[in-house]
Amino acid sequence: MSGHGAPVPLVAVAHGSRDERSAQAVEALFARVRRLRPDVDVRVAYLDHVSPSPAAALADLAGRGAGEVVVLPALLTAAFHSKTDLPAALAQVRADYPWLKVRYGDTLGPHPLLLDAVERRLAQAGAAAAPDTGLVLVSAGSSDPEANGVIASMADALAARAPWHSVVPAYASAAAPAPGRAVAALRDRGAARVAVAGYLLAPGFFADRVADQAFAEGAAAVSAPLGDAPELARVALQRYEEALRTAPVTVP
Repeated sequence: MSGHGAPVPLVAVAHGSRDERSAQAVEALFARVRRLRPDVDVRVAYLDHVSPSPAAALADLAGRGAGEVVVLPALLTAAFHSKTDLPAALAQVRADYPWLKVRYGDTLGPHPLLLDAVERRLAQAGAAAAPDTGLVLVSAGSSDPEANGVIASMADALAARAPWHSVVPAYASAAAPAPGRAVAALRDRGAARVAVAGYLLAPGFFADRVADQAFAEGAAAVSAPLGDAPELARVALQRYEEALRTAPVTVP
């Protein structure tokens, strides 16, 4: 609990993009979180391109008398931004406001509910699992092999949940295969149709790249980013509750 018995505030930190659709999607997601927990002060900050920054959001809360806050990486995999960028920003905040207890949550993914969200978006795109239909699960991609490995594991989990011809991972950047190559490879392996699921939080450059490449190689359907899927809001609140049980960030 925060001051006067109020719940601890939540600051969700997204990557940020020059594309206005990205911030709109993130704001829609956390508007859903607010509807689920109207008692919690839920704020959104961005690592790049969009204001406020994490430091500015936390400074505002500290200036208003907050003694404790949960910072949640609004990211789908743990990679450079959650492992390096955001912890560095939090260390500076803790140095500036040493009385502020900052608890750092886990990224939204991986989580079983996100598989439900992926399937929701596929259904909305008109894609259905069938023995002659292949599926490509596409993330933004990372230079962190562990993050890319998470996507491969999620592809395996999706294959176990429904009778797809096969399910393979792909990456919009930084790793192979690219979405178009993955679609072509599945068609070469005998899939009569190929659907593409974007494991992406919001519309923007990567989502557009995925759709362009996939349709160019004959994909039958490409799902929309996860955005404000209700499963993501539930995961965000679970991560918030988990973070309340962690130790505050310390400054070396």
